[in-house]
Amino acid sequence: MTLLTARDIRELAADIGLRPTKQKGQNFVIDPNTVRSIVTTAGLEGKRRVVEIGPGLGSLTLGLLEAGHDVTAVEIDDVLAARLPATIADFAGDDAERFSLVHADALKVTELPAPPEALVANLPYNVAVPVLLRFLELFPSLTTVLVMVQLEVAERLAAAPGSRTYGVPSVKAQWYGEVSLAGRIGKNVFWPAPNIDSGLVRIDVTRTERDPEARTRLFSLVDAAFAQRRKTLRAALSSWAGSPQRAEEVLVAAGIDPKTRGEALGVSDFERLAEAAGHTP
Repeated sequence: MTLLTARDIRELAADIGLRPTKQKGQNFVIDPNTVRSIVTTAGLEGKRRVVEIGPGLGSLTLGLLEAGHDVTAVEIDDVLAARLPATIADFAGDDAERFSLVHADALKVTELPAPPEALVANLPYNVAVPVLLRFLELFPSLTTVLVMVQLEVAERLAAAPGSRTYGVPSVKAQWYGEVSLAGRIGKNVFWPAPNIDSGLVRIDVTRTERDPEARTRLFSLVDAAFAQRRKTLRAALSSWAGSPQRAEEVLVAAGIDPKTRGEALGVSDFERLAEAAGHTP
């Protein structure tokens, strides 16, 4: 097993005429040590079924195969998807048997060859949060997530209630489990180098019992609570509840001060509020 070096990455790109674009959020990891560090940070024990989104030229894919996992890679780019199987065959040897490719848009995927147990990926920056939340929703088989995103996005996902960066992505991701900032990745391990640092976000999925309708109601509540961030929840939730008075009644029933702002509530607070809305006449 050989991991891709910076020279390998550039040779592969030249061979297929690839010019990375910001539009597609393409930044390829060119440092094997960083790849191995990401795989180690994922902390996957034994042989796991891993889904990778946006494998690009295959750097992280090879690292996951090296660690003994089965990898399903989801790639939207026609040129990259066409080349990836050959790259895996060339560099992974017999381990290539544990690789499968889904050539599709991750935002439109509805199923995978096998239920994934882990999601490990360098997510395309322009769709990182929607893709992450979609896969958490679609695949309850996921127990571990480790994704690399822009540092500010990583900080937002892991933010605690009351902090400046806490918001809709924070609540929705934390509804699924324990979210933590698992590391910081500098610019120089990428080609092309992005303008800002990246961060690793880990999610240990703990919510195994899921009611899709309850999740939809809760997430619409969260969207409403943060849509007008500077307003009190009594005002911010007036449309959601039907009127300011109704919003206040539900908030009081949930034991929440109507003058509170959305950023002060944790996941359990939002759940209590959604439940109160269903029970308050």
